[in-house]
Amino acid sequence: MFEVFKKELKELLRDKKTLLFIVALPIAVFPLIFAVMAFITSQAALEAEQEVHTYAIINGEYAQEFTDKVFYHKSFKLYQGDKTFTTAEQLKDAVKAGHIDMGIYLPSNARATLDGEKQSEWQVVFNDAKSINFLFQRVKDLATEFGNLIRADKLTSYGISEELQTAIIDPIKVVKVDTADKRESLGEKIGGFVPYLLIPLVLMGASYPAIDIGAGEKERGTLETLLLTPITRTQLVLGKFITLLVSSIVTTSITVLSMGVWITIAINVMDLEIAKTAFSTLHVIDFALIFIILLPLAAIFASLALAISIYARSFKEAQNYMTPLSMGVIFPIIVALLPNVELTAKTAFIPVTNVALAIKEIIKGTVDYTLVGLIFLATVIVAGALIAFCVKWFNKEEVLFR
Repeated sequence: MFEVFKKELKELLRDKKTLLFIVALPIAVFPLIFAVMAFITSQAALEAEQEVHTYAIINGEYAQEFTDKVFYHKSFKLYQGDKTFTTAEQLKDAVKAGHIDMGIYLPSNARATLDGEKQSEWQVVFNDAKSINFLFQRVKDLATEFGNLIRADKLTSYGISEELQTAIIDPIKVVKVDTADKRESLGEKIGGFVPYLLIPLVLMGASYPAIDIGAGEKERGTLETLLLTPITRTQLVLGKFITLLVSSIVTTSITVLSMGVWITIAINVMDLEIAKTAFSTLHVIDFALIFIILLPLAAIFASLALAISIYARSFKEAQNYMTPLSMGVIFPIIVALLPNVELTAKTAFIPVTNVALAIKEIIKGTVDYTLVGLIFLATVIVAGALIAFCVKWFNKEEVLFR
């Protein structure tokens, strides 16, 4: 078994493509993905923030203070074209045609309407298809500011003081007292995405070498030579399994170390005070715990990848079979990202999902070590069953010589 392991390891180290996926990609994947995501998000937000929208307003004289604030706002530019708008429908048509970005329709004088004990309903016409859009909120803020002014004037005319106005309008002030610290809050928001990056890399560390040492052996015709050597098939398959496990563990180690290093660099080099405060309590023991719970998962992936590779007739066929395996791994990770899916005694026994939830809890700093023990135990049991299946699979002639 050990001789088979040494042979497979030597061949693995000679394969530059496999080394690229096992070593180089985990080191580069975290800074690259986070940098690209941060850049794209910041650029999109910056463009949306700086965008100037052309607008047209109908009956602006009904609220001159509001009209002036919109006119002088840095994000809005008054329409100077030759078209005349008198109805909300005309504003809709103009927005759809691209003549203006936004239309504001004031159907009545807000002050006069308030005197009549009614509410004035203003319409903001725009296309809200963009995911990052500050247009409506800015107009709403200006309208709310103007509405507050009208209300204050009206209440003052009734002889109501400013203090009493505040008490009447908002008689109960609800103050949020958050028991979650910054690490828990930030970890809840981004902690679910870390296993989404980590776990597929662990699978990749096993699947790429597996294709070569299983289906690749068949295609090259060297599997028969191995079967003629004076070792049992169980020893042969275990030697190959250990090679894949080592490969996956190396990928896991590099990935966890890379994550720790790049998080440290990011919060120290960049001006990320919130992240620095939140993750300053993330210690080496946390990364070690993530590594430990990934170990039996790596054994599961190694067993599955080897079984698939043994079954495949050729290198290409093995690659085709690995795609459904990757999709099958992604699905339980997505389940862990769903709202209100938490680590409990029940979810601790769901393969892959349990590890993803545990990693999230570790990053949040709220991990229950008893549940981590259950996860480790459940994952080890599944890994052992799959290794036994892989050995049995390898001993079947109809599988080896399809």
